[in-house]
Amino acid sequence: MAGRNGKTQTIRNMLLSMAVVIPVAGLSYLFIPHDESRDPIQTVNYRVELDTARRAAPYAVAAPEGLGDGWRATSVSYKASGKEGSQWHLGFLDPQTQYVAVEQSDGPSRPFVDDVSRRAEKTGKTEQVAGATWQRYEGPKYNALVREENGVTTVVTGTASDDRLKEMAAALKATKANAGKANTPG
Repeated sequence: MAGRNGKTQTIRNMLLSMAVVIPVAGLSYLFIPHDESRDPIQTVNYRVELDTARRAAPYAVAAPEGLGDGWRATSVSYKASGKEGSQWHLGFLDPQTQYVAVEQSDGPSRPFVDDVSRRAEKTGKTEQVAGATWQRYEGPKYNALVREENGVTTVVTGTASDDRLKEMAAALKATKANAGKANTPG
């Protein structure tokens, strides 16, 4: 019995396998529904995390109330006290799909502002928003409004326009769980 060439048999088997697999994969792709119009941005309901942070944080945690239509929360987190202090984060997309974040910490202010504003620099200018004074920061990636009060730094930052940053700052209400009253940072 004459032996078959091992390399020829291997290549032949591989080609036969591909001849079966490729059409099956193509048909599967065609019949699996694709929703091209679906928005790829996932929104989050931040209410539970906000309530948890307000109970755990040593300061009144800020979140917006009464933002207009089109604002979508996309990220939320709270890190309990550590070397950098307790940190609250709440990220949004504005109606023009630009990013706006609310950041708070009771840790060292300068490194915190540098981090959350992507190294935006203090301009020396201030903004009056809803009766509160905010320091203006500008940077290559994000601009920011910064307010320091009672050992807590609140930052409204992102890629959105200055008007949208001010809109977010104006909507912020800071509350500590069981405190019975709200403090308004913006």
